[in-house]
Amino acid sequence: MKLLIQGAESLEEVPGLRSLPENINVVCASDETSMARELPDTEIILGWNFRSDELKEHWSKAKNLKWIHWCGAGVDAALFPELRNSDVMLSNARGIFDRAMAETLLGYMLMVAKDFQTTLEHQKLKIWEHRISRQIKGDRVLIVGVGSIGREFSRVLAALGMECSGAGRRARQGDQDFLEILDSAKLANDLNRFDWVIGIMPSTADTLGFFDRCFFEQMKPSAHFINMGRGNAVVEKDIIEALEKQKIAGAMLDVFCNEPLKKDDPLWNVKNLFISPHISGDFFGFEEAMVDLFKTNLTEFIAGEKMDNLVDKKLGFVK
Repeated sequence: MKLLIQGAESLEEVPGLRSLPENINVVCASDETSMARELPDTEIILGWNFRSDELKEHWSKAKNLKWIHWCGAGVDAALFPELRNSDVMLSNARGIFDRAMAETLLGYMLMVAKDFQTTLEHQKLKIWEHRISRQIKGDRVLIVGVGSIGREFSRVLAALGMECSGAGRRARQGDQDFLEILDSAKLANDLNRFDWVIGIMPSTADTLGFFDRCFFEQMKPSAHFINMGRGNAVVEKDIIEALEKQKIAGAMLDVFCNEPLKKDDPLWNVKNLFISPHISGDFFGFEEAMVDLFKTNLTEFIAGEKMDNLVDKKLGFVK
């Protein structure tokens, strides 16, 4: 059985992958040439570089492919039409990044509420100035995206006394992690209730440009917006306008339409915008955790059992 590691030049780049069953023949493909060479008799792909598109370019050669495990929570780079319409199974790294992202989120919220940026600036200038900060306890939070990451956000924030609602594909009550779940397509009359709005949606046709001028204008002027899902969910020129015209109080973006962000991008110069270089989910040991998840799925795949984190390719995420 042939396993192709997409996006790696050697096994040394993939920690913990050497201890595989003896019948697994492992090869690496780090560019289009090696992908084209190795793909025809490959049965399994481990997508190590989740931003790469070599597979799409050479899909016609994937005659024996049965399963792809994508090392990212988002699988939009892998969900091109030919794969979506095929019988090839697709799984992802759902669950690996949830806690790290929740901790990053909490760090930003505390930084804002406690005004740590001013404290650091004053320390550099040797300024002693008494200031009062605010508590986040009792703040209302809307988490747009109610998958595993959004749920971890809610659990962590609720533990600090914040009131967390969710927004998903349909409205519903009685959820174990959210006070309520609103219909994400009908948020217009609810946005002004929330002090924090957090985007953590997958990339689908429905989420493209979801956070636009109209959305920001419906938020409270004192509220903060945070996007940690997919960059293309935010209309970047609209959030620039919202911040510059003080339609909202501040924002954090960890993901962007084009990455890395170019030095001349206007986002760099926007007041009250905190830019994070797509690192909210990465932590020491995350690569080992991704490999462990893949190895568990590999055991299940060989045994013909149901694997974890199978993506619904029509929806674009794990149900």
